[in-house]
Amino acid sequence: MSADKDFENGRTVRAVARRFAVFIPIVVVWLVLDQASKLFFNGSYHAGQVISDSILGIFRFHLVYNTGGAWSIFSGATWALGAFSLVVCIALTAYLALTPQRPNTGELIGISLVVAGGIGNAIDRFTLGFVVDFIEPTFIDFPIFNIADIGVTCGIILFIVSLLIHERTEAKRAARGSENGGGK
Repeated sequence: MSADKDFENGRTVRAVARRFAVFIPIVVVWLVLDQASKLFFNGSYHAGQVISDSILGIFRFHLVYNTGGAWSIFSGATWALGAFSLVVCIALTAYLALTPQRPNTGELIGISLVVAGGIGNAIDRFTLGFVVDFIEPTFIDFPIFNIADIGVTCGIILFIVSLLIHERTEAKRAARGSENGGGK
């Protein structure tokens, strides 16, 4: 069987391998950044400690432990939230492997960041019983967060924006094709 052998719906082993050649390094790098930063703050400071003054009026470092989700919702549901994170990560990884559509670069990077962030926070939940958060915005009243949270949030936004741009581009391409007698 050749590496180019088509699966159903036109997917190829080579196309999936190219997706994962981008996906895996992004996940690994983001996960290492997340875990290294949490290890540093959790190992050097104590919970509740304000570590720095406001930096550029934007944020400060303030170590807290979160047993819930964003804004501490579902507080105390650490294991359930960790399991949910892993299910989402598995589903997104399966989507990358099985989708017949070729995700664009933004979609691929977005999914990679969401998966890395989900795994990073799940590791905390299962090993520590809480998530280590340490970045506190000072210009707005907002929850304290971490590198994994940045990955999840930015990844979702990047994925949605890229998906919308991709769909708009495809719609324009289809409209041009129908104007030219059905050719592309």
